[in-house]
Amino acid sequence: MKKAQPDPLQFLLDKYSLDIGKIDQISCGAKYSAVMLTNGNIGVCANLRSKISLKKHDLKIPDMNNFHHRILLTAYFNALLNYSNQYDNGGDMFELIDFSQYKSLVMIGLFYPIVRKLQNAGIPINIFDLNKTDEILTPISEQKKYLKKADAIILTGTAIFNKTFVDLIRNTNSNCEIFMLGPSSIMHQKILEYKNMKFIFGSVFKKYDERILEIIRNGGGTQRFLKFGRKVFISKNG
Repeated sequence: MKKAQPDPLQFLLDKYSLDIGKIDQISCGAKYSAVMLTNGNIGVCANLRSKISLKKHDLKIPDMNNFHHRILLTAYFNALLNYSNQYDNGGDMFELIDFSQYKSLVMIGLFYPIVRKLQNAGIPINIFDLNKTDEILTPISEQKKYLKKADAIILTGTAIFNKTFVDLIRNTNSNCEIFMLGPSSIMHQKILEYKNMKFIFGSVFKKYDERILEIIRNGGGTQRFLKFGRKVFISKNG
């Protein structure tokens, strides 16, 4: 029997640990949380409607079953690891991936701008989101069935913190290609070693950019702070 793949957030914690001494600031808002390290690196993670009021000393002993801890851990590893890669110019998913080649495309986590681009290109897609209600969503009860037949999946980076990542990828077939997307994505090659992972698309920000923390603190979301970041990606093939 094949050994189950571990929780990626626990894996990163075991590998790199959490040094609260490296945390300079934590900024939490209605939509996102951000961590700025003492070296100026900034990492973010979507809150998914959670109201977080943790301070860095609350993370001294991380509780991996506490979603608030997992959100801030994701932001921390975003800041710690996302700056370590050598990025090529441009991280626009549609410039790198031809989604018309796939016969059964699934999206986990509703990304409206991506859906609009796919619709404009006439590419059908089935979309699932636990935290949203929209007529374009396929009922969550159908998710497992669609995962099993999908040949490509656009997966939200929040799947790592909300503990759905391992189950989602386990239910995919061996011919599926997974593209992780969003500013919550942890840009690390070890994540690409998980089943069927092909690309991770995320963002990096200028060091010490206080605008990111202020926007997030004031309740701003991706449309407001991503314009100050840079779209980047890493791929399984380097």
